[in-house]
Amino acid sequence: MTSVFLDSVEQTARPRPALEVDRAAWDLAATVVDPEVPVLTIEDLGVLRSVRVSEGVVAVEITPTYSGCPAVDAIRDDIVSVLTAHGYVAVTVKVVLAPAWTTDWMSSVGRTKLEQYGIAAPAPRRIAGVLNLGLGIRCPNCGSLHTRETSHFGSTSCKALYVCQRCQEPFDYFKEH
Repeated sequence: MTSVFLDSVEQTARPRPALEVDRAAWDLAATVVDPEVPVLTIEDLGVLRSVRVSEGVVAVEITPTYSGCPAVDAIRDDIVSVLTAHGYVAVTVKVVLAPAWTTDWMSSVGRTKLEQYGIAAPAPRRIAGVLNLGLGIRCPNCGSLHTRETSHFGSTSCKALYVCQRCQEPFDYFKEH
């Protein structure tokens, strides 16, 4: 199934830093994958908020998908590992909870990766500034909107379990928030 997410979603994702020194560190941190959804990087998710290099110290800020996200420690450790493996000696990772993460921060690339992985991606809540009311949760297997939630809690706290009434396949839905 081919996913169609509008480019306007990219406006809500954090831009890469302007300074080359910061961009180099950002690009490395951006390769860290989410341990619960390993098809997505923390950049795809919009979890990577900022990267600054100053006086030899790399300061990274991340915002988890949920304030109690169990993957935060693993993400923090992976960021430190990738940056130190590439020669950065001092790395700090700060978890920033405000503003709270929203699915609007996911990139269109990330949404497409989710669907290709078999997880229904949340639609952007706003498209070009207009509230998206949506028609329902689209099955990532056959594209049908004839789906129903079977459990509000899926394999992780950020997902719900759905089943498609057309193809009868169960699938995870990355909850919108």
